[in-house]
Amino acid sequence: MPASLSRFAPGWRTLGLAVALPAALAVFSPATFAADVVVVTDSRHPVKTMGGERLIELDEAHRIEAELSAGLSADSEQATVIVRRRLSSGGADLQRHIASAYQGVTDAWSLGITGIPAVVVDQRYVVYGEPDVARAVARIEQYRRNQP
Repeated sequence: MPASLSRFAPGWRTLGLAVALPAALAVFSPATFAADVVVVTDSRHPVKTMGGERLIELDEAHRIEAELSAGLSADSEQATVIVRRRLSSGGADLQRHIASAYQGVTDAWSLGITGIPAVVVDQRYVVYGEPDVARAVARIEQYRRNQP
């Protein structure tokens, strides 16, 4: 920086560093390289997320159904009435949650997932067994950089 400019704007150098450092970290972080990250797991295999990825829990639909059917009467007609009441009291949010849970199972199946946890990048690269999503994405990015 020219001496005349630094004399009149001493904070610019600090401001430049304050802007450049986070920008550089963002550019070189694993999340930046991966355009589309999907994590497939279940409630027994917790993962450490990095933010921005789609999380599919394969047993989520079963957990929702278990909540809806908890404490039902042995009488099928009464049980039907109770479940309908629970579904209607949950409203559109509950219906979206159920639909999303089943869509996740369908998406995991269509991706060909064979084990969990699985981290899928760009619907093409997958790492199995790594619970740290950032580490799995970094492994995929390293592999991609090393391929011709």
